[in-house]
Amino acid sequence: MKKILLVDDDAELRQLLATYLARHGFDALLLPDTRQLDAYLQRFSPHLVVLDLMLPGEDGLAACRRLRARGELLPIIMLTARDDPVDRVVGLEMGADDYVGKPFDPRELVARIEAVLRRGVRPHAAPDPQGGTVRFGAWTLDRGARLLSREGEAVALTSGEFALLNALIANAGRPMKRERLLELTRGDESESFDRAIDVQIHRLRRLIEPDLAHPRYLQTVWGVGYVFVPDGQAPGGAPK
Repeated sequence: MKKILLVDDDAELRQLLATYLARHGFDALLLPDTRQLDAYLQRFSPHLVVLDLMLPGEDGLAACRRLRARGELLPIIMLTARDDPVDRVVGLEMGADDYVGKPFDPRELVARIEAVLRRGVRPHAAPDPQGGTVRFGAWTLDRGARLLSREGEAVALTSGEFALLNALIANAGRPMKRERLLELTRGDESESFDRAIDVQIHRLRRLIEPDLAHPRYLQTVWGVGYVFVPDGQAPGGAPK
């Protein structure tokens, strides 16, 4: 059974979701706050964390940011009562893989969990043993090991970030529509939204671009989407 760690201070909701998750083949681990979050991650190795944004003590955004900063790649779905597009973007910028606004139907959460877990086995999100390594500037992407490094120093990428960078590199020099990038990295998920691609592009640019104001490798193609431009090559090609 896939283990889902649910962190929410609403005891009734925790029990409701635990029962519903169990009915759908998941083993639910429950926490009321993040004080034991690290211990649970180490002890139980859950496959995914459902993390409430509004928590006593360390809130969900802070916890998500802390986990990503130390290189934790575990999928994270954020829950919040503030169903505002700005909050969705902030959660994604902190490194969350998806976002569900309260109130919600438990079926929606299960669908999101299953969708996020599926991303890890999609071609662009999975290690590519035949992909070799790609070098650009000071960076090296080992597509087989799913490892991005700068002059030998590894940099952590979430599954979504790796999938997006890998998809763009696989289509180097070809402008890619946001819809196509969503399809390649997230599949046929009706709840996905274009802004999610923009947020992940911004996160990747903060990692790899020497000048955020003038991106060298992850360039915007206005009215289309984005293109990866290798060293020595200018943008070109038709939108895919």
